[in-house]
Amino acid sequence: MKNSELLKRINALGFPLFGSEEDQNANLTLADMVKSHDLRLWEGFPVVLANSAEKGLFNYDKVNRYFKKPLDKSYFVSLVVMSLALYKFFNLQFSWANKFHKTLSGSNKKEFSEFLGKFKNNADFNVVNQGMSTQRLKTVFNNYFQQTHNKLNELLSVKDELSLEYSLSQVFSPKQKELFLKKLKREKLTKTEKEYFSRAVKKKVLALANPQVHRLSQKLLE
Repeated sequence: MKNSELLKRINALGFPLFGSEEDQNANLTLADMVKSHDLRLWEGFPVVLANSAEKGLFNYDKVNRYFKKPLDKSYFVSLVVMSLALYKFFNLQFSWANKFHKTLSGSNKKEFSEFLGKFKNNADFNVVNQGMSTQRLKTVFNNYFQQTHNKLNELLSVKDELSLEYSLSQVFSPKQKELFLKKLKREKLTKTEKEYFSRAVKKKVLALANPQVHRLSQKLLE
């Protein structure tokens, strides 16, 4: 596989290096990023993982099947755990990440805590035997997060935005949440997206907007 092809696929999954509008195989792209052993691409791994998972494209087992070398499997596990620690550092409540964290083994949970400590102390670390900069990882991810949420930031405070991300994940599927936010930001929807929004998302929005439902929900939480 040519490196330029990998870079185009990575871009389409949220880590912009070159322009591309093509549909991508997220699991293969994540596997190829791992196997590249390119630290620049590894710095973007948390971005591509989050974007792929939020769109419902990420499947851990499928990615793992692309690896033939045990070392690459070790790299993959560590990069995923490192990504979870980075999300935790930024206090991002991704429902899929929370569920995945609960499945970690004892050694992986220890590794997660070590990564989180490194991010908090701004101390560099190794992923298996590759040195990585915590500052660069935080900068790359923060830049991505700020760019992709620019329009939403005009409507919400950062605190409210993070709360919204978490709440929407409890109500909508990843694709439904994506369409909800696109509609909120007045982005253009394709014909298929409009039909799906009308058929599935709008019904949930109407239910959430019902004042009686809201009142009863508040009462249940008292």
